[in-house]
Amino acid sequence: MSDDPTTGDATTTEDQRKAILLRYLDRERAALLAKADGLGEYDVRRPLTGTGTNLLGLLKHVASVQIGYFGEVFGRPHDVPVPWFEQDAEVNADMWATPEESRAEILELWRRSCEHSDETIAALDLDARGEVPWWSPERREVTLFQILVHMLDEMAHHAGHADIVREQIDGAAGDDRGNLPNQSPTEWASYRARVEAAAREAAATPPP
Repeated sequence: MSDDPTTGDATTTEDQRKAILLRYLDRERAALLAKADGLGEYDVRRPLTGTGTNLLGLLKHVASVQIGYFGEVFGRPHDVPVPWFEQDAEVNADMWATPEESRAEILELWRRSCEHSDETIAALDLDARGEVPWWSPERREVTLFQILVHMLDEMAHHAGHADIVREQIDGAAGDDRGNLPNQSPTEWASYRARVEAAAREAAATPPP
């Protein structure tokens, strides 16, 4: 059986296709969530880019988006408050945690979002229809399959952000799948120096 959920292999049942998509989604969920492990309150919240990207904010944002796509889109209401998505909310309020919002609250939001989303995925067929009210009218009608792919893309997108942010905090990079070579700090420094030297050489070389 192919691991590509978009192949349309006639021998792959709907349940198998759904299981493949959910397995990849769960993998990216775990990768994103793990990036907050072992950090103090400052490091898990502090902005590491010019646009304020931070780890707890990424978790807050993705959990909020996920529960919208698997809840409101398919008419499956939830009781999880997301006031940062209200009309009068501050811009980017879903992308960071205020001092009054505890890490425990954000992690509980994450847990409840995943739980409610998984209930929707289990309850509906892949071709179940939904509507995304915040998309343009010509794109609003969707299927569960489309939203699963969309959320997998969203989750992987932000898991990559989290990986880079965490590396800037304490040097931790990659995940438990061993997707980075096992090198010492000295070896990584040497490698980085080679990449830097190659970039400088290319920049100094006149174009052909």
